Amino acid sequence: MTSDTRTGPPGFGSERDMLRAFLDYHRATLAMKCEGLSDDELRRRSMPPSTLSLLGLVRHMAEVEGAWFRRVFEDNEAPMVWSDEIDFQAAYDASASTREEAFAALEAEVNSRRIEREADSLDRAGHQPRWGKDVSLRMVMVHVLLEYGRHNGHADFLREGVDGTVGA
Repeated sequence: MTSDTRTGPPGFGSERDMLRAFLDYHRATLAMKCEGLSDDELRRRSMPPSTLSLLGLVRHMAEVEGAWFRRVFEDNEAPMVWSDEIDFQAAYDASASTREEAFAALEAEVNSRRIEREADSLDRAGHQPRWGKDVSLRMVMVHVLLEYGRHNGHADFLREGVDGTVGA
């Protein structure tokens, strides 16, 4: 990785400000872990037969963003990006993917900023069709934040496997 240009979350702030800042920080962290690598390096699998790669993580997070923000708060029937079914694992196979395609999909699915900004409260309810029940915007933001944290940990090992670098 060449540089760390992320904006760190504030030390103090409202719950909304903190959740928003930490989501943006973790999105930037995943992008930073992919920085400077070719498409081939981004597609490098962790340990075959696993399909896990840095590019697969970017694709997976696009699916997570869409499933948890767009499908819960806007359109319960919205299609997945890489699967005709509700199959988050399909995104991990990035064997024919490119950085441009994966990051464009991720940016298109980052609807949380607008949804959160338009919500009167973090208690705004949306319907999680996979669970068949309503959930709050707060719960969704925390859930997606935890997904990024977990997968950014995976990204450390994937990046180390490509170039020997372990990031923050």
